[in-house]
Amino acid sequence: MARVPRPLSDDERLDWLRLIRSENVGPATFFALLDHFGSAAEAIAYAPELATRGGRSREIRIASRDDAARERDALFKAGGHLIAWADDAYPEPLAAIHDKPPVISAFGDPTLLTRHCVAVVGARNASAAGRRFAREISVELGRPGFAVVSGLARGIDAAAHEGALATGTVAVVAGGVDAIYPAENAVLYGRIVESGCVVSEQPYGIQPTAQHFPRRNRLISGLSLGVVVVEAAARSGSLITARMALEQGREVFAVPGSPLDPRCKGTNDLIRHGATLTEGAGDVIEGLRGTAGGFAEPLAPHFEGQSNHCNIEEKHRHRILEALGPTPVVVDDLVRECQLSPAVVLTVLLELELAGRVERHPGSRFSLIS
Repeated sequence: MARVPRPLSDDERLDWLRLIRSENVGPATFFALLDHFGSAAEAIAYAPELATRGGRSREIRIASRDDAARERDALFKAGGHLIAWADDAYPEPLAAIHDKPPVISAFGDPTLLTRHCVAVVGARNASAAGRRFAREISVELGRPGFAVVSGLARGIDAAAHEGALATGTVAVVAGGVDAIYPAENAVLYGRIVESGCVVSEQPYGIQPTAQHFPRRNRLISGLSLGVVVVEAAARSGSLITARMALEQGREVFAVPGSPLDPRCKGTNDLIRHGATLTEGAGDVIEGLRGTAGGFAEPLAPHFEGQSNHCNIEEKHRHRILEALGPTPVVVDDLVRECQLSPAVVLTVLLELELAGRVERHPGSRFSLIS
């Protein structure tokens, strides 16, 4: 659905928070529900019915109004901001990715999120030379006005934040916006809150778990025009960020390193596969020239022409289920294979998703959960 910024009422904002905190509702499902029903309040009212039609044996958990209000109030009491996708303050690059978070929490200065941003990421066990390079390139990127985004991890991330403290840095954290991880970066976290911005999509008060970090990485790249990888081993989380950047249509820059250093194997491989070889901020600025003119949201199928609460024949659900499997398939292929309207296919997929029976992938692809 197209983004038209508008002010949300207090009730609407609370409904958005309730819906995204509900069971089996991720970012893409949230917007599919919003598109289907027209409002978060309607989606909350009918989501349990959709899940039941999708084969759910017990009712899905919908976040209560009290729980959402407690989260919001705790964030506000701590001096934080709750920014919704409909708000003017929501960053345009992030709004354009397919799985943008409906709401984000922020400590510090949220206006930094509307600046042109560049991510600088890399190894946690970084070399002294790598940390120095990350710090210096962040200083250089800050001079023409870029805000530097990173993940507050030890090593390259911490050095990048340090270099950009004076000009503007954004830390994207995996837990709640108040969760300081790792603890050794507590002082740095405090300095970023004072002069930069800390951002999260997770509920306030939540500690990070392993599954949160890939989701954090997509926000790092989603906020940015490009991603600079300084040092990264062959299976580094920084390479996940680089891959997500490519999926989001962002530029990827990699700093070359010694082939004898395993921390440089990932960055050298990125260069081998087309990333821009980067020796300083000038390479990044030149590579980003002309990319900041605006972002188009990915095209997605809509429910137009389908009644929000229509009855779908069971044989149609069965046909769609038969066409699904462990390999992700695009909606258009399901429409052709099942010979059903896009609206019917999308509605059944939404039912199955809320029931926890299918998984949504980038590019409007779906797979059956075994």
